[in-house]
Amino acid sequence: MALDRKTPNDLNAFWMPFTANRQFKKNPRMFVAAKDMHYTTADGRQVLDGTAGLWCCNAGHCRPKITEAIQKQAAEMDYAPAFQMGHPIAFELANRLVDIAPQGMEHVFYTNSGSESVDTALKIAIAYHRARGEGARTRLIGRERGYHGVNFGGISVGGIVNNRKVFGTMLGGVDHLPHTHLPAQNAFTKGQPEHGAHLADDLERIVALHGAETIAAVIVEPMAGSTGVLLPPKGYLQRLREITAKHGILLIFDEVITGFGRLGSAFAAQHYGVLPDMMTTAKGLTNGVIPMGAVLTTGTVHDAFMAGPEHMIELFHGYTYSGNPIASAAGIATLDTYREEGLFDRAAELAPYWQDALHSLRGTRHVIDIRNEGLIGAVELDPIPGEPTKRAFAAFLKAYEKGILIRTTGDIIAMSPPLIIEKSHIDQLIGTLKEVLEGLD
Repeated sequence: MALDRKTPNDLNAFWMPFTANRQFKKNPRMFVAAKDMHYTTADGRQVLDGTAGLWCCNAGHCRPKITEAIQKQAAEMDYAPAFQMGHPIAFELANRLVDIAPQGMEHVFYTNSGSESVDTALKIAIAYHRARGEGARTRLIGRERGYHGVNFGGISVGGIVNNRKVFGTMLGGVDHLPHTHLPAQNAFTKGQPEHGAHLADDLERIVALHGAETIAAVIVEPMAGSTGVLLPPKGYLQRLREITAKHGILLIFDEVITGFGRLGSAFAAQHYGVLPDMMTTAKGLTNGVIPMGAVLTTGTVHDAFMAGPEHMIELFHGYTYSGNPIASAAGIATLDTYREEGLFDRAAELAPYWQDALHSLRGTRHVIDIRNEGLIGAVELDPIPGEPTKRAFAAFLKAYEKGILIRTTGDIIAMSPPLIIEKSHIDQLIGTLKEVLEGLD
């Protein structure tokens, strides 16, 4: 029986993730229901979801097809082991993912989150080279201000300082490319910036420093989301692909945020016209309803492991819940919802309206930059001297009071609404945000 209380009897036990726990527990912000574009708070207010939960509820909330699929599957078969056994829906979902993925992506390895997808892809990359007789290729290259989840592999290749600095020694043999944020040249750019493709050439410096024969993979977000929506300059991703291919280095796109229609295509790889060797996914795979992730690989990567005696395990890696039946059912229903409602195309069609609305905030108090691509946007604020993040957090709290949900990272406000958003919702979201910013100190 579900709990029906709208206020917990004690807040102490739950140590909340990525949260100012003491501040929250003095004045809790509780959601108790959700439908389509809105959350309902414990005190009965409607809050417009400007973030698709945490970049994940791309089809909106409590969608009937997904809910029904979960209910049906839970009653039919709740769990099946994924080691040496299978069940049909995990295979069906994998086929469906390959169908919408960039041509060349042919295989799916299931995980339970974006963090697990990243660590899985990194392990596959290192094991791939060893399987091909190049076992010295163990070095991994990430990017400054990159976010690749919170496991040790992900924070090692990641480049957000606060996610790394208190956790001791990272993985060895990791280096980082420079980030692509050039505010002096690209402030208030609409879509991809003109300047910065040359930043990809720093990979040649890293190759010269360490030797290509030691480097297994480069991992980047095609568009960096959690660090504040940093867009790839025109030609940047193409240049990364050229350099990695030249030196036999695998290229991994972290598509945990950009996957499943966020930019108007199924994946950012298609949006930008660049084929990596692997893609990590999660979030929108099940519309955020059930934890699930997946790593998509090319046939070349997969086939390198398919050698030796057939009774032997090819890759000693996996999770208890890899391809979980209920998660698989949720994934299929989510893909059905995207397709039947044309949500990827809808995102592409709404992108110009979203862009114009977002950039109408130029000149608003405290705004020093605006960035956008697809149905993602960022509004960067001038920080309070000596008190970084405080102004954006104040905006977050005031926005919640006024009925909109936004995200903050540093002094950047990030928004990524569900793909079912209407123009009237965009007007409300941006109009309310303008009121919030004009009222800040």
